[in-house]
Amino acid sequence: MKVTILAIGKCKKTSPEAMIINEYVKRSGWDIFIKEKDNSNQEDEAKFLQSSIPHGAKVVVLDERGENLKSVELAHKIADWQNNGCSEICFLIGGADGHLQSTRDKADLILSFGKLTLPHMLMRAVLSEQIYRIQTILSGHPYHRE
Repeated sequence: MKVTILAIGKCKKTSPEAMIINEYVKRSGWDIFIKEKDNSNQEDEAKFLQSSIPHGAKVVVLDERGENLKSVELAHKIADWQNNGCSEICFLIGGADGHLQSTRDKADLILSFGKLTLPHMLMRAVLSEQIYRIQTILSGHPYHRE
């Protein structure tokens, strides 16, 4: 599986979050790519996100209004996509003001990680861990416990 994370804001390479992200990307058996854009206005952020979605990828928009799934439920959804020929997923992390409706309209899944507001760099670290967790669930690895 190829995974692209499109994110607003640049993560400093020596930050604690970058260390966490790099660790989970390294552990994963999937190809994970991160593409960033500096914060700007919502319209420019939306243009970057929408134009950077790889052709044919399933799109997951991270948004507080989305579905709040358990890790196993998200893993099953991704397994269903894989079983139906999906080989690429693209996660979109918006800027401080969130996503425009036009970006949410591109989503195959609008996903919430809860009602808490998280810093964008921390959200990337959490997402990276969840991508690794999903990959281990699907491969039968004992990392995830219910």
